[in-house]
Amino acid sequence: MAQIIINKQNNELAFRLERFNNLNQFDHLQRKNYYSIILLCSNSFNLKVDFSEYQLEANHMICLSPYQPFMITSKGECSGFILNFHPDFFCTYRHQNEIETEGVLFGNFHGLPYFKLSEEALFFNLIDQILREMDKDSIAQHEVLVAFLKVFLIESVRQKKKFDKDTVLKFADRQSEVLQNLVDAIEGNYSKLHAPQEYADMLCVSSKTLAKMVKKYLNLTLTCLITNRIIIAAKRELYLTSKPVKQIATFLGYEDEFYFSRFFKKKVGVSPDIYRKTVGFAKLEKSQANLL
Repeated sequence: MAQIIINKQNNELAFRLERFNNLNQFDHLQRKNYYSIILLCSNSFNLKVDFSEYQLEANHMICLSPYQPFMITSKGECSGFILNFHPDFFCTYRHQNEIETEGVLFGNFHGLPYFKLSEEALFFNLIDQILREMDKDSIAQHEVLVAFLKVFLIESVRQKKKFDKDTVLKFADRQSEVLQNLVDAIEGNYSKLHAPQEYADMLCVSSKTLAKMVKKYLNLTLTCLITNRIIIAAKRELYLTSKPVKQIATFLGYEDEFYFSRFFKKKVGVSPDIYRKTVGFAKLEKSQANLL
């Protein structure tokens, strides 16, 4: 049974923790306007996230950003926990210096959206404490739950970093160098360069060779890799600032605001305006402006 806290200002979900015994609620493609962390206890399952598909075995943690499309299925028994929290309840961007979730658990445009659990007991203990706190009707509940959530996220980051380090694909030296250079090139130029051919030219590699390499080792198309980074930047601007969509589009290299909005909606599932309204935007900045 789910334990849920509702935001009293808008009657939307703020925080949720649920134990599940099957994957019925995940067996169709879905997008949520809050973060989802899914702890899966299973021998095998199929995970679809964005445009990639993964066949996984053993216990894993899946980490999903708001509006990131996903679906999970399994032929065998599969149980676990799902933890949801809205950015209004806890903003990972504003606490990035403390817990480093962005680029590790969430918003990693070239990395895996999951990790294999190495110390499950730590998470199960935290889940028990969170459930007990949610059963109470005590003062400062929000602060206590945020504290538990921070510890949960910090431990997730630690295990994800170890997982990433232990499971780095063993490329040939040349392939490793090219892929790292590609990731660095996209990171430094995503607001100016949007076409695969532009990155191929920059790296002095044929676009066909580069595309094959990205597909083989990162399980993505080259276009998706570039798009992922642009969308991550767009989401961050929409959440953290009150900049007009036109200004964000220009910042990301799109002269046509309406083209950018269509591009964003196609990739995210909602328009920039709806994303901003449902995920939250620049509340601190807005409240400070109202005081001036």
